[in-house]
Amino acid sequence: MRSIWNGAISFGLVSIPIKLVNATESRSVSFRQIHTQDGGRIRYRKVCELDDQEVPQAEIGKAYEDADGTMIPITDEDLASLPLPTTKTIDIVAFVPASEIDPLQIDGAYYLAANGVPAAKPYTLLREALKRSKKVGLAKFALRGRERLGMLRVVDDVIAMHGLLWPDEVRRPEGVAPETDVTIRDAELDLADALMDTLGDVDLDSLHDDYRQAVEELIAAKAEGVELEPQPAPTGGGRVIDLMAALESSVRAAKEARGDEAAEVSAPVTELKSRKKAAAKKTASKEAAKKTAAGPAAKKAAAKKTAAAGSSKAASSKSSAKKTAAKKAAARKRAS
Repeated sequence: MRSIWNGAISFGLVSIPIKLVNATESRSVSFRQIHTQDGGRIRYRKVCELDDQEVPQAEIGKAYEDADGTMIPITDEDLASLPLPTTKTIDIVAFVPASEIDPLQIDGAYYLAANGVPAAKPYTLLREALKRSKKVGLAKFALRGRERLGMLRVVDDVIAMHGLLWPDEVRRPEGVAPETDVTIRDAELDLADALMDTLGDVDLDSLHDDYRQAVEELIAAKAEGVELEPQPAPTGGGRVIDLMAALESSVRAAKEARGDEAAEVSAPVTELKSRKKAAAKKTASKEAAKKTAAGPAAKKAAAKKTAAAGSSKAASSKSSAKKTAAKKAAARKRAS
């Protein structure tokens, strides 16, 4: 791999000659701009706005634009004269636990290679010290005309360095979090935990860029004069959903994708209903409760009414029998 910077690591009084190598590369498909009428390539020309003439690269310098629009020329010699001790040195200033580094600060990644045989021993010493301490080195270095912050750590048997943004370059997340009060139920958290456990771990090497693959297939088909059928756009997004039902479906789908036979969710799922339906159900429940409570009293009243009617009927029958007996006695008296 081609080095992009040569210098040394300053580790106390120890100096380690190193070469800086890019640890990452872009695999994105790049496009050119063309004239859609005839397919001609669109190119950019650097033109001076004063005389409207194209300027060669050798005559192009840099300048700082002041607030009023004034251009202040800055030459390479001006920058080289600045007191920048990290111009050719990666100066380690501290060793800290990796947890103290905010991931938002992490920028580009580089490999540090020992430059020459004499650098092998101090390079190995620093690598093993980083391993044993389980810490990372914080360093300052200069690259592409500006001083940067870096984090040194061990990757396999190589010292890697991540460029870091300065703390004041990371914006505060003000106004990003939801401003409304949201209540999360335990059942919802249980389902979220179940979904996380079901998804489990992943082999990062198995992940790939599906979109890039589709673009490459499109380019190959275009080159062969074949027209691909347009694929339907994904649907969804932005819809208000039943969160519990969505979590349940996600857990079931994740289990099915992993080949689990029992793709069932142990956590209960509560169906979300509208307020009107809930109120109607509540009113019906109250009425049913009243009817249930009034049932025994109504039965007692009916029993009393029936008993009273029976008693009245019995008394009436007894009175009629007495009258009949009295009439028979009177008749026998007259006959005698």
